[in-house]
Amino acid sequence: MSTATIAEDALKYTHVAMLLHWTIALLILANIALGLAASLLPTSVLPDTSVRFVIDTHKSIGITVLGLAIVRVLWRLTHRPPSLPGVFAGWEKTAAHVAHIALYVLIFALPLSGWAHDSAWNAAATHPMHLFGLVPWPRMGFLMHLDPALKEQLHTQLGTLHTWFGYALYVVLALHILGALKHQWIDRHSVLGRMLP
Repeated sequence: MSTATIAEDALKYTHVAMLLHWTIALLILANIALGLAASLLPTSVLPDTSVRFVIDTHKSIGITVLGLAIVRVLWRLTHRPPSLPGVFAGWEKTAAHVAHIALYVLIFALPLSGWAHDSAWNAAATHPMHLFGLVPWPRMGFLMHLDPALKEQLHTQLGTLHTWFGYALYVVLALHILGALKHQWIDRHSVLGRMLP
């Protein structure tokens, strides 16, 4: 292996980090589409099973993202990511770090708030949750056992919180993508190559 190849590899994320990054990104995009579809589906026309399939798939992907996010954080703690190119201005490095922290927070906040929202659903006890229709998944017990009136109130509030986390993710994700494209195509810094095999 040449010295140039070793130096180039040092500027890249590990293959595991790349796999986790792109898998989580694709699952989040799929879940955005499912979340929007669930809110736009004409429930008066479609059978309940079709609507439930979309919602249950959305929940399953959310829990999967949560699991992968935990793995990703553990991987990052044990594998130092490559430094940002030295040509980045100080404010650009700060903005990139803030955006990454916001993405991590939202990648956890969205599935956790969705899980809590689902757990506070009054019909949760009669509608058990299964990941992708196969693996039984528990609700948050402390929410399941609250008074029905309080659960209904929390269900609404947690749904609103989940929605706002979704809007925040749209903004941060757009800034993350636009920032990467700006550095790649306008500034001519090879940043996309850091996350590509």
